[in-house]
Amino acid sequence: HAELLGRLRAAWLAGKTRPLEHRVAQLEALGRFLDERKQEILEATAADMGKVRASRPGPPWRAPSRPPETLPSQDFLLRASLPCPGAGCALGHWSRSALGSLGLGGSFPLLNLQLRLWGCPWAAGPPSNLPRTGGSWGGNCAVLKPSEVSRTVEKLVAEALPRYLDQDCFAVVTAGAEETTRLLQNKFDYIFFTGSPAVGRTVMAAAARHLTPVTLELGGKNPCYVADGCDVRNAARRLAWGRFFNAGQTCVAPDYLLCSPETREELLPALREAIAEFYGPDPQQSPDFGRIVGERQFQRVRALLSGGRVAIGGQTDAGSRYIAPTVLVDVQPSDPVMQEEIFGPILPILTVSSVEDAIAFINSRDRPLALYVFSSSKKVVKQFLEQTSSGGFCANDTIMQITLTSLPFGGIGQSGLGRYHGRSSFDTFSHQRSALLRGGGREALNRLRYPPYAPRRLPLLRAATETRRRPTCTLL
Repeated sequence: HAELLGRLRAAWLAGKTRPLEHRVAQLEALGRFLDERKQEILEATAADMGKVRASRPGPPWRAPSRPPETLPSQDFLLRASLPCPGAGCALGHWSRSALGSLGLGGSFPLLNLQLRLWGCPWAAGPPSNLPRTGGSWGGNCAVLKPSEVSRTVEKLVAEALPRYLDQDCFAVVTAGAEETTRLLQNKFDYIFFTGSPAVGRTVMAAAARHLTPVTLELGGKNPCYVADGCDVRNAARRLAWGRFFNAGQTCVAPDYLLCSPETREELLPALREAIAEFYGPDPQQSPDFGRIVGERQFQRVRALLSGGRVAIGGQTDAGSRYIAPTVLVDVQPSDPVMQEEIFGPILPILTVSSVEDAIAFINSRDRPLALYVFSSSKKVVKQFLEQTSSGGFCANDTIMQITLTSLPFGGIGQSGLGRYHGRSSFDTFSHQRSALLRGGGREALNRLRYPPYAPRRLPLLRAATETRRRPTCTLL
């Protein structure tokens, strides 16, 4: 890839990506790609994720309610990813604040590598939630490596996206694991990766050879606590949507549920009702329920059904890589389903005796990418906020926190490193360079710091360099 990377570096060194107009033009081009290629994107995602086409005859329990070309969950992601009208204005404001009022010199990473996960190839939320958008905002040249697991999406991105973006500044590389390892041997100025912690360690080790900074969005086992006395029906609907959206293949989906034995008995019928409402009596026939992305992932997720007891669902079909929306009970912390991120439509329920026990259980495990709490008590919500640690937090809902550009998104510890979305995307792919610009006059003021040093100068030097503490209270 030496020739490819050389071309991108030459474009950056020539200053092609620095003008605000060029960066805005790239954002608009990305928007045109998502808009004009919408149908191809939906079909490619359907092919990879095995979604039932809504154009085929619908199940008897539901009348057609959408155009036949729409694939529901991926259409939600795609619509949310279209650039908003104010994207250029936001970029201009952020650039001015970085270059002006903060007293900092603008400096940008030269060349960044973006490695994307297969589960959600189109990021949820507005355009600034796309890593590629952050790279454009920051004036970067970039190499995008889509996952080879979602082959149809990979092919579409490789063939269509370069037609919209400046090919002197942007390239798509398609590669398997071995070739990706060779790609990582090159020197990049920034690496952005979404995927598993195991692969994240490989990426970070490769980056360390060149001291390249990284953003790692790795996922993990996201806990959800349902408190006694909450609105169980609403909690069940929001839980079922968050867990089974995209057939559970979402890095911020609730991965397991904690509640008291009494709340569990109330939740199970409410979850069964919500699943039937969303996907009908036979989810396998629903146009709104997806499939596992590949055979290897299907076998891995199906094996996790052996832990605990199936209370809802549990049906599988290897031919179509279908796993029904499933709820497990009587799950033990040592069961396989609790040892790794599920990334599939399975929701284990573990019982705890109190809020304190739930917090202790969460804190005994790796810090998750997201943490969810359902409670009508602000005290309980505050208790989880103050006594736990996670990449993100959401009370009384699931997944929706990542759709807000005002909230940075990223993991902590095992679930990731760094953050992006909104202004954080611009900051991630930019470098705020401190700059002091002095005039050449008033040299007499510098005599204190020049040798030879006389004892009589020491008090003056101390006074000039003394740090004085100021009151911490500021009147607004």
